Amino acid sequence: MSAAAVQDEKPIKSLIPVRMDKMPWSRFHWLVIVGLGTAWILDGLEVQLVAAAGYQKSLGMSTTQVGLAGTVYLVGQVIGALVFGRLTDKLGRKRLFVLTLLIYLVGSGVAGLSPNMYFLFAFRFVAGLGIGGEYSAINSAIDELIPGKYRGRVDLAINGTYWFGAGLGAFANVFLLNPDHVATNVGWRIGFFIGPVLGLFIIYLRRHIPESPRWMVTHGQSEAAEKVVAGIEEDVRSHGQQPPELDEAQAWWIKAHEGVTGKQLRYVFFKLYPTRTVLGLTLMITQSFLYNAIFFTYALVLQHFYGKSESGAAFYFFPFAVGNLLGPLLLGRLFDTIGRRRMIGGCYGIAAVVLFVSAVLFKADALTAGTHTALWCLSFFFASAGASAGYLTVSEIFPLEVRGQAISYFFSVAQLFGALGPVIFGALVGEGTARNPLFWGYVMASVIMLVGGLVAFRFGVDAEGKALEDIAPPLSSYDEQGNQISKLPV
Repeated sequence: MSAAAVQDEKPIKSLIPVRMDKMPWSRFHWLVIVGLGTAWILDGLEVQLVAAAGYQKSLGMSTTQVGLAGTVYLVGQVIGALVFGRLTDKLGRKRLFVLTLLIYLVGSGVAGLSPNMYFLFAFRFVAGLGIGGEYSAINSAIDELIPGKYRGRVDLAINGTYWFGAGLGAFANVFLLNPDHVATNVGWRIGFFIGPVLGLFIIYLRRHIPESPRWMVTHGQSEAAEKVVAGIEEDVRSHGQQPPELDEAQAWWIKAHEGVTGKQLRYVFFKLYPTRTVLGLTLMITQSFLYNAIFFTYALVLQHFYGKSESGAAFYFFPFAVGNLLGPLLLGRLFDTIGRRRMIGGCYGIAAVVLFVSAVLFKADALTAGTHTALWCLSFFFASAGASAGYLTVSEIFPLEVRGQAISYFFSVAQLFGALGPVIFGALVGEGTARNPLFWGYVMASVIMLVGGLVAFRFGVDAEGKALEDIAPPLSSYDEQGNQISKLPV
């Protein structure tokens, strides 16, 4: 259907958003989790492979060039998020979550064949493009396909699996980067093929996941959306459950809408939902700074202040990853019961307090490598749940028509601020001769997280258990009198 035809359509009355929100949990939802929720596993895996730098000797790279390989990947993520975030709102969730995974598969797989540094840089950038695009397409699709009752715990669990991927990458590196087991020029190449092998299985599953019916309704595809929802409901009935009986009064009046202009997008972020924009940016920036600052320098701290070797410090990553994985998994349900505002604010606040305590003990030289890692694990147990909820928050507090772009813009801004963390903390670690500079760095990180928690308490949206349309009505929705609910500038 052409853009002109879409714009000329009259508003229609649709129960599809409500039917999707009230749908009983079924096999279909497990398919969504497995098929779409693996993007973060792949990202965690990629970051570990790059950080391990097994390719340094094979490709004759300096430490600065190794760092540049990570930067190239992050730049690719940002550009991928910006480009594909807009496309996922325009072309649909399904097209983009297939396309972005294909781009990642090519980028990571070909990088494993790199004959030189520049070839590696080029395809690390391509892999970053794919993963960056995944964030927008996947978060949008998951939130629009999962019932509101379960949306919080599902989103947190999926976002938390980043750390499963990171742990998988670290475990693989222990074997693949050991020259006693695998040749130096072969091990790291095999590592780069792990993600694409997993991706081939994932892309097979994604072929069976439909386009978001909510997106379809807003783009003049109501009949196709009806077939998708009816198919899901039939699957629910075949497993002994019944979709709820819904009242026509719960229906939404929706007029097909073909994208938003830059002017309208700015209006949504800064005029229609300004406090939500402050909330989303604050949550994303604060968690990104904390994570990058600690994650990329923890090994340096263990080496310089606790006398651990490079290989010895690497083993401390595993409990660190476990704490980050368990936080979202164990606390996720509470975000749907106790609520978003309290849990996000509380998790950010507790993480800040524990990090501050660890800073004081670190300055007093009262910690060992084990106890410092334990405190990091405890802090990030809560920080990981809060950080995962940051992605959930940005996804659900803005209208469907700009959901992908909201995720992409906020993610990109957060990445830029997060990139400052390793630089600042790397300088504070220095040669490991003085604890005071790093102490103040940890205090700064604690304050930054505390600010994130306070903003969540002040501006947080009580989205638990609510339909996406009740949190942020679609820009294409109308009331019964035919008046557009969110009037956009021309």
